[in-house]
Amino acid sequence: MNQPHVAIVGATGAVGVEMLLCLEQRNFPLGKLKLLASARSAGKRVKFRGEEVVVEELTHDSFNDVDIALFSAGGGISKEFGPSAAAAGAVVIDNSSAFRMDAEVPLVVPEINPQAAKNHPKNIIANPNCTTIISLMALAPLHEKFGLKSIIASSYQAVSGSGAQGIIELEEQVKAIATGQPFEPKVYPRQIAFNVIPQVDVFTDNGYTKEELKMLHEGRKIMGLENLRVSCTCVRVPVYRSHSVSITAEFEKPVDVEAARAAYAGKPGVQLKDDPSNKIFPVPLDTTGKDDCLVGRIRKNIVLENALDLWVVGDQVRKGAALNAVQIAEIL
Repeated sequence: MNQPHVAIVGATGAVGVEMLLCLEQRNFPLGKLKLLASARSAGKRVKFRGEEVVVEELTHDSFNDVDIALFSAGGGISKEFGPSAAAAGAVVIDNSSAFRMDAEVPLVVPEINPQAAKNHPKNIIANPNCTTIISLMALAPLHEKFGLKSIIASSYQAVSGSGAQGIIELEEQVKAIATGQPFEPKVYPRQIAFNVIPQVDVFTDNGYTKEELKMLHEGRKIMGLENLRVSCTCVRVPVYRSHSVSITAEFEKPVDVEAARAAYAGKPGVQLKDDPSNKIFPVPLDTTGKDDCLVGRIRKNIVLENALDLWVVGDQVRKGAALNAVQIAEIL
């Protein structure tokens, strides 16, 4: 698969556009590129490497000449068309939650468990949830050092995590408030401008949202830690792009702050930005449009034994979605 034929499903959406950008910026060795989307987007022309590529309508017959299919069009589309792509011989890299917990579908973060991508009996590989990816990028080096035992986390998730409509809603609400005009929330259950909403995804019977439980179930699968304990609260905040996560991580071994900071040296995809005395710590704007996740505010937790508190920020459209998928394609 040295010059693979690649298809992007959902090519005109925010993550699909970012996938295209990642392929171009990383000089992915393409043999052929196919852009697929809904009927209303078919016929659009998209620039790639100086040439225009025509968007085609997605059908079950779209994958006969495709080696790798990057899916970013929602779980319903993945469930409907993913098996068709896999049956045609393409390896599907799916950005939705449709296949993540399937025992025969690997769930991959290339910096953490790249070997998992090599075994894909259903010809499907799943991209993890964006908040899970960003959190584990910060935790994996510490797990190597101290042995991860439990996670307590609160996420601060940008409106672009809801797609373009989330951004539009925030912009419109800010303008309406500034001019004294009325408005009705549509994307979110409450006003998002100048506010935070402690709900991302729908609530389940135990009071957690589906988004919050993803870090538990996906974290266990990616890290290979079947007894990992996770409690998470996911919050939507009025930030355009890049998610932030506050984490308390408990470990098997005694922890040391300087050793924790040193654990990030030379680790791909994650950088330390941690000098609070000089006001140096990560914020969403630091990672927007960037590949790496940034970690700061590392300190010993003063309640739990062998625990560290830390703060991690990452671009959820890029590393949390498009870039991670392209990195999996690079492994293939």
